[in-house]
Amino acid sequence: MPADPTDGKQLVFQQAEPLDEWSAEELDAPRLLFNHEISLLAFNRRVLTLARDESVPLLERLKFLCISCTNLDEFFEVRVASIRQRIRHGANQPGADGLSPQSTMAAIRERVLEMVESQYHVLEEELLPALHDQGIRIIARNRFTQRQRRWLHQHFRSQILPVLSPLGLDPAHPFPRILNKSLNFAVSLAGRDAFGRSSAMALVRAPRSLPRIIRIPKSYSAGPDDFVFLSSIVHEFIDELFPGMEVIGSYQFRVTRNSELLVDEEEVEDLARALEGELMERGFAEAVRLEVASGCPEHVVNMLASKFGVELDDVYQCNGPVNLNRMVAVYDLADRPDLKFAPFNPHIPKSLVASNDLFASIRRRDHVLHHPYDSFQPVLDLARQAARDPQVLAIKQTLYRTGVDSMLADLLIEAARAGKDVTVIVELRARFDEEANISLATRMQEAGVQVVYGVVGHKAHAKMMLIVRREGRGLRRYVHLGTGNYHQGTAKTYTDWGMLSADPDIAQDVHRVFQLLSGFGRAQPLKRLVQSPFNLHDFVIGRIERETELAQAGKPGLVMAKMNGLTEAGVIRALYRASRAGVTVRLVVRGSCCLRPGVPGLSEDIRVRSVLGRFLEHSRVYHFGNDGEPETWASSADWMGRNLFQRVEVCFPIDDPEAAERVRKESIDLVFRDNVQAWELDGQGRWRLACGERAPLHLQELLMQSATDV
Repeated sequence: MPADPTDGKQLVFQQAEPLDEWSAEELDAPRLLFNHEISLLAFNRRVLTLARDESVPLLERLKFLCISCTNLDEFFEVRVASIRQRIRHGANQPGADGLSPQSTMAAIRERVLEMVESQYHVLEEELLPALHDQGIRIIARNRFTQRQRRWLHQHFRSQILPVLSPLGLDPAHPFPRILNKSLNFAVSLAGRDAFGRSSAMALVRAPRSLPRIIRIPKSYSAGPDDFVFLSSIVHEFIDELFPGMEVIGSYQFRVTRNSELLVDEEEVEDLARALEGELMERGFAEAVRLEVASGCPEHVVNMLASKFGVELDDVYQCNGPVNLNRMVAVYDLADRPDLKFAPFNPHIPKSLVASNDLFASIRRRDHVLHHPYDSFQPVLDLARQAARDPQVLAIKQTLYRTGVDSMLADLLIEAARAGKDVTVIVELRARFDEEANISLATRMQEAGVQVVYGVVGHKAHAKMMLIVRREGRGLRRYVHLGTGNYHQGTAKTYTDWGMLSADPDIAQDVHRVFQLLSGFGRAQPLKRLVQSPFNLHDFVIGRIERETELAQAGKPGLVMAKMNGLTEAGVIRALYRASRAGVTVRLVVRGSCCLRPGVPGLSEDIRVRSVLGRFLEHSRVYHFGNDGEPETWASSADWMGRNLFQRVEVCFPIDDPEAAERVRKESIDLVFRDNVQAWELDGQGRWRLACGERAPLHLQELLMQSATDV
């Protein structure tokens, strides 16, 4: 196999041609923007480099490889599916970057081919040998010992064969519906069966009830951590599915389908019921990619492509198992803590320990939490105290992604059963979590929770909790606002900011946002919060323009921000204008970035960095210099069109100077000092590790250590 083009430090994944010359009149020109899809693929290549990083524990490297494969699946299910729909419907107008849908697809294929080759290279040439050296072996078919083969044969007959249902393809057995991302085998046959039929082709589907990784008992192997792919076992004994026939060859394949749910929200009467119907069909939607084993004959590839309605440019050959992401099971099966990240116990501020009166603590001052370095437990403890406090009258909550077993949902149910008025905005359309959210909504409704599904045409993406409590002769409101979801699992692995506050103006604003989400009425003016889709875009543009005017007047201008994606053309052009005026712009963008930094005369005062590591950088923070009176904000919104125009988001101020300094330092300043895991983007779309000669500074490890030392 050719060497992986990624050397681990210099990621040459060019997104665009060099921008050597441009004129001021071109500020709105498409060529000043990178392509969104290609930028997303560049992000996934950065994820893949973590699988090659020898400073990362070995099993974590394997997990990063699997994450890169899962990310690529979602890229096809969502981004490629959307482009394919545009092409099919004749919508060929170019995007903001000037590329037509067809040109974008050609650029995607070129980079995905390279990425897939790199994924299998990393697996075969780096990870599997390293795992083998550590006593964790993935046994290939040609490496089965005689004793292992006997055990696997018995396992096949007792645990696998009874579940399989081979399907011979003939006029009585047409090509079946194949579920999205399921493992399948195309089998070439010769001979005649009991009925005299001579079908040349059959299919075997591997049910999802079967584990994709099987541990071989220690008594049959050299150690406790010998594993084999389900696909290897099926390949080895597939002839037993076709007694009396000759199996000429069997070839793995997997199809990826469009996973967008198409529901006309303005026409349906019950969104939950409509989505349930769509979910049943999503697994069989339009095919957008076909993966086949590298040895699959051309005529079989052509047959499969024809059956799935894809072009040959949608076919990707895999030099290994087509369901590579299922190797993540090895991470859990191998009891090797020495090959994983060391356990980390997040910090809980003393004032927010569960034994305290959290309401009193929040009344005294706002509390800002940086997850996962600060524990998410105080948020759960606040919900628990609210559920059990007889003085609490009402709780309002937004839920976007919460997980299947949500402690927070249980507490909301407990509060409703205790007689409190509980209203929950459940966003059913959180992609890939629709089924879980429908189940959650049903469970809460049965307990007496008032469940609302947000606003037609706009996803409710804001992260808010509002608690109404009787105190003295009146009512006081307490709020939690955050940049991440109310998910106790991801709160341990995603970096996010949250704020607990009893500020009357902030609480009033949150109440008004909830009114909009659950009822009808015009948007009321907010004193402290900023809200999309109404004014967040104007707010961001306005703050950037204010810094631009300061720079034009000879004063320092400063814009700093951290987010998951920067793709909205209006914001990018405002940043270009700011840079040209002399504003210093520092951006931390984890994923897709369509802005070209460092272009002379256009963006030379703009730097863009991205950090990837143990934790997923997920927080959104905006900071503006404001002529010596700095403003720091946190938000649920990225600077992307969908967040600024098509979702309900909130942006909230961090007023306490000490907290604001911490937010800015930990989210942005330290990123530009990190010389271990920070990547920097240049004007051609190339990402390079920001290495330096000074002492290593590892952002996430530094913050973990700081949390431990508190």
